[in-house]
Amino acid sequence: MEPPSLTQLSPGNCGCLASFTSTVQSFKTCWSAAVLSAHSHRLFLTLFPRRAPGGIPDGVKMSVAGFKKQFYKASQLMSEKVGGAEGTKLDEDFKDLERKADITSKAVVEVINKTSEYLQPNPATRAKLSMLNTVSKIRGQVNSPGYPQPEGLLGECMTKYGRDMGEDTNFGAALIDVGESMKRMAEVKDSLDIDVKQNFIDPLQAVAEKDIKDIQHHLKKLEGRRLDYDYKKKRQGKIQDEEIRQALEKFHESKELAESSMHNLLETDVEQVSQLSSFVESLLQYHREAAQIFEELSDKLRERVVDAQNRPRREYTPKPRPAYDFGELEQSNGGYSTAATSPPAYSTAEPCCKALYDFEPENEGELGFHEGDIITLVSQIDENWFEGTLRGRSGYFPNNYVEVMVPLSH
Repeated sequence: MEPPSLTQLSPGNCGCLASFTSTVQSFKTCWSAAVLSAHSHRLFLTLFPRRAPGGIPDGVKMSVAGFKKQFYKASQLMSEKVGGAEGTKLDEDFKDLERKADITSKAVVEVINKTSEYLQPNPATRAKLSMLNTVSKIRGQVNSPGYPQPEGLLGECMTKYGRDMGEDTNFGAALIDVGESMKRMAEVKDSLDIDVKQNFIDPLQAVAEKDIKDIQHHLKKLEGRRLDYDYKKKRQGKIQDEEIRQALEKFHESKELAESSMHNLLETDVEQVSQLSSFVESLLQYHREAAQIFEELSDKLRERVVDAQNRPRREYTPKPRPAYDFGELEQSNGGYSTAATSPPAYSTAEPCCKALYDFEPENEGELGFHEGDIITLVSQIDENWFEGTLRGRSGYFPNNYVEVMVPLSH
């Protein structure tokens, strides 16, 4: 089978060689496709011989029909996008319904994201939490892991340094009070997160994952059937009327399903209002409990301020400096030389050392101190560690953090 020669084709009144060449090229392409189709048909008959009057197997018929439908839709879409062909227009009521459903869908998705940001502003923590929640779902865990609240982290910091300073100091005791209150705030914030997730985020997420996805599915199906119907309608006469009628019925069926799903979404807005009400109630309860915690804390701190002001101030009395006996001064070569001096006054005092740096205990039994503290030595554990006491606390510490003033007696 050979394509017609160029001499059999007349350019007519094109008046343009390029246009004529393009027409010829398109014709050759179509002719090649026809030849390929004929070869494919012969190959098909070879693979699936007609053993019975039924002809082509049903499964293959369905595959061929599906391929034809996709070809129809692609051809119609191309003619509309490139050729400017007009497709079937949907009525204004449908367009208005689609616009409202689209806005509602975007609102649901965006509100879910922004609410998560409100509960946990740190994007890195949100990403980590999302990953942990996904892992929990895969493992089948019921309770998803939470994340550390900033109030709790601040509370831990305050209570730690308050205890290091000591509850007998004004600042240390006040730090402990505020730190404990902040840790209570972290617990209240955890309750808020749980309530908002269960009563607000999860219901909206269900809408996004079911109702909105159903609408998107029906709209996509509707567009595909519209393209199929428009393609067949424009080829009326070449395509059987029954096939066109079936395409129109399927188009109307998809349109009704899309309208129904969008209508259901918009008519259930009372549920979304109820979920918003639950969200606000959770916020209100959180702020009530927060106000109570801070009111109690404020009263306690005011009492501490009054106690601190009424407490007599301790006057600083410097320790006496060690006395040295220089003995008799002798003049030698215009200068002075000292006699043998007596040992320092603290040589017979209690063994002690002076802290050169701050030391933060990391293990139980270690003694923490600050630069300049005078620590009483109790014993030397080994070549690297001392045991000592400081302000009623005892423990061990590294000897390279201190300078021995009065050594231990051996």
